[in-house]
Amino acid sequence: MRIPDYPSADAEKWSAVDEYFSHLLAPADAGLEAALQANARAGLPAHDVSAPQGKMLALFIRMQQAKRVLEIGTLGGYSTIWMARALPAGGQLISIEAEPRHAEVAVKNIANAGVSDRVEVHVGAALDVLPTLKAPFDLIFIDADKKNNPHYLQWALRLSHTGTVIIADNIVRGGAVADADSADPNVAGVREFLRMVAENPRLDATAIQTTGEKGWDGFAMAVVIAEPPHIS
Repeated sequence: MRIPDYPSADAEKWSAVDEYFSHLLAPADAGLEAALQANARAGLPAHDVSAPQGKMLALFIRMQQAKRVLEIGTLGGYSTIWMARALPAGGQLISIEAEPRHAEVAVKNIANAGVSDRVEVHVGAALDVLPTLKAPFDLIFIDADKKNNPHYLQWALRLSHTGTVIIADNIVRGGAVADADSADPNVAGVREFLRMVAENPRLDATAIQTTGEKGWDGFAMAVVIAEPPHIS
């Protein structure tokens, strides 16, 4: 059992349910297990998505038949592997990681899992890398520093088309997202991100709170329903 980001008296129960779901529906294999072990040996923070969450991302890609995927925040590549495996022939996943050490571990994990042919890891601050990328992407997964989520959303919209799915992880923050007076910049970033999503006429969205081995958290999901207005 991993130490949850937001501990609770029910954390062991939540973790046990995640383990049950994982065993039935998202079983570990050599590539995924090796990635988690390599991340732990390298001292990376245990912020990887859970196995059921990784499978969810993979299913979104399959349901949408996404061919180009953007991930903001690679960490050790665990979620990257889940998503890359779901891509169709000729698909591409671009992942951005700010920490060179994390990126180094991720590249090895991705190679070990056999998906290097469809993954590019860009090393650098996401706000520096995003302007260099070619649009559009079919699915965009935002899982980096939460204080910059509003900026990531702006770039996601620039790099999207009608039908693009945008997913943002870790939005509940152990319930702190409901605290308008929070001094936590990550909470402030998430709240501003959600406000921008709610007010943008190009987006149709929802947010879901979750419990599991990572504790009490959740994700937001938006679909781009219109192209940007043309300026004459």
